[in-house]
Amino acid sequence: MSFFEFTHRMHSFHIVNKSPWPLLLSFSLFSFVISAVLLLHGYNLSLFTFYFNFFLVVSIMGLWWRDVIREGFFEGCHTSVVMYGLRLGMALFIVSEVMFFLAFFLGFFSF
Repeated sequence: MSFFEFTHRMHSFHIVNKSPWPLLLSFSLFSFVISAVLLLHGYNLSLFTFYFNFFLVVSIMGLWWRDVIREGFFEGCHTSVVMYGLRLGMALFIVSEVMFFLAFFLGFFSF
């Protein structure tokens, strides 16, 4: 065991590695939205680009989740503190979405 591995495991948090997936996903989502807009406006080659960009977005999301699963299960980077943070983050995300749609529908029905 090297010194870096020893100091890396002294805390219970997980410091993520640099990943190309967020940048690639943002570019592919941008091109997906552009191709969807072009498809809705009736451009000829936009159907192929729409399906290609959809496949690209799904592929990058799958590769990104593959890395997350690999870090959690096989490398053992997700300690109990990290898993608690992931569960809390997902719960807060769901609560924020519920509040957003509640406000949206209350504003719609009161208008």
